[in-house]
Amino acid sequence: MSAPTTPVAPAGRLTEVADGVYAFTQPNGGWCLNNAGVLVGGDGAVVVDTAATEARAARLREAVDALGAGPGRVVVNTHHHGDHTFGNAAFGPGTTVVAHERARVEMAETGLALTGLWPDVDWGDVRVVLPTLTFRDALTLHQGRRVDLLHVGPAHTTNDVVAWLPAERVLFAGDVVLSGCTPFNLMGSIEGALAAVRRLRELRPATVVCGHGAVTGPEVFDPTERYLRWVLDVARHGVAQGWSPLRAAREAGPGEFADLLDPERTVGNLHRAYDEVRGGARGRPLDVVAIFQEMVDFNGGQLPECRA
Repeated sequence: MSAPTTPVAPAGRLTEVADGVYAFTQPNGGWCLNNAGVLVGGDGAVVVDTAATEARAARLREAVDALGAGPGRVVVNTHHHGDHTFGNAAFGPGTTVVAHERARVEMAETGLALTGLWPDVDWGDVRVVLPTLTFRDALTLHQGRRVDLLHVGPAHTTNDVVAWLPAERVLFAGDVVLSGCTPFNLMGSIEGALAAVRRLRELRPATVVCGHGAVTGPEVFDPTERYLRWVLDVARHGVAQGWSPLRAAREAGPGEFADLLDPERTVGNLHRAYDEVRGGARGRPLDVVAIFQEMVDFNGGQLPECRA
């Protein structure tokens, strides 16, 4: 497998979405180009997710420091994937890292495996810095404002957490909801993701900062739900026909979702949907490496584009 030569994506940019609340977005939002949140108040800042590479994490840290917050730093990891956690180290040993209890387990088990999928990316000196504070269902931070951390997985992964600011009505949704990008639920659940989106709707957010893609509002929930239901329909048809998930993806085509980035993710999503249609438990482990190779096959034998 070899990746096509692509330019590195632009650096992230900071946008204030409420008083003292910022979205740090990294266009175009494709593989490993995630978003982060910065909440300034009290004696420091809460940072929701970090970044995939050493250089991108350093730029995020510099953006946080430039806001003039106090010295305290709390990092919240919305899930265990490296593009949201590899930059934990950039914030120094005094930082409190918070995540779901399962995220700590999966970060330790997965290590730096993400770097092996795209060996040509300049990852830099990334390392695994595990959460020092974990929780099971919910946790509230009070750092200049109330921040409710809610476990809503299995959805994108088993350990998805969203950060909800009830006073500002801002939701940092992690990768449970993506803006302009194909959802990816191979390591989580299709049915669970539908349940998670229903729960997020009930919060009635005014602003949604997705894990990837442009800042949006609650309108992002509609196409997410349509896509997830479509995947389940394709899976049910594919199972009935005796097709593999890869063939089902090829037979179905992109449907109404041709404008979403990273369409190869549908193959992974169909593997998860097939498992659930056949009675598999939400979030149970599947062979991610083998399924990723099928995603490469779907992508014409090329690694999906990663511009980190």
